[in-house]
Parts: sequence; structure tokens; C-alpha cells
Amino acid sequence: MTIYTGIEENRFRSSTMYQAAYRNQEYRQQDVMGASPIRLVVMAYDLAIRACEQEDFEKATRAISVLRDALDFDHTEVAVGLFRLYQWCLDCLRKGDYATAGSTLRELREAWYTAEQRMSGAGRAVVEPSFKGIARPV
Repeated sequence: MTIYTGIEENRFRSSTMYQAAYRNQEYRQQDVMGASPIRLVVMAYDLAIRACEQEDFEKATRAISVLRDALDFDHTEVAVGLFRLYQWCLDCLRKGDYATAGSTLRELREAWYTAEQRMSGAGRAVVEPSFKGIARPV
């Protein structure tokens, strides 16, 4: 029976690691499913930036392509500008210049994150009638 102790211990470790990975994946799925559209954009930037830091061509390309493919061309000027930046980042990746692509993506991510914070903050302000007409946070 002592022979199986090591095997069973390894099975227990494998099972525990699998369960932890599954819970982590389940948490990420819930996080994505409950996220606002702008939060999903920020999350895609995070993935692209992390992939650039790890010099993972495939993941970085996929994440940037998701950002590019999600553009809303009803807002032509903004969409075309972002499209060009995403294409430029993809060109940088093809040349192996992960640092430049990552830097550009970090700046764009910061802009989206700031917009997200302003939008979530704006939803919390209530304008109450007063002589000064000042909005007061709830």
C-alpha cells in the first residue's frame, strides 16, 4: 500500500491543480460575461499588453485583431484612427518590436481606462435642485 501513496499524492495534486484552474477559468468567464463593453475593451488591451511583454506573437496578434475587428465604423474618424494604430502595432509585432507595440497599447489602454472611470463616475452623480446647480455624488 505504501507504493501507491506517491501515486495517489500525485493524483491529489493534479486534481487540486485542475480544480483551481477550473475555478479561475470560471471566475474569468463570469468577469467577462458581466463586463460592460468598455470594460471588455480594457481587458482586451490588458491581454495584448501582457502578450507583448511576454513576446508572444500569436496572443498579441489575436488580441490586437479583436480590438481592430470590434471597431464601430459608424464613428468613422475615430475608428479609422484606431484601425491605423492597430495595424501599425501588428506591423511592429511582425518586425519583432514588441516594446513599441506594447508602449502604444499601454497609452491607448490608459485612455480607455480613463474614459471608463469617467463614465462610471458620471453614473453616480445626481443633480439636485439648488441655487448653485452643483452635482453632488450619492
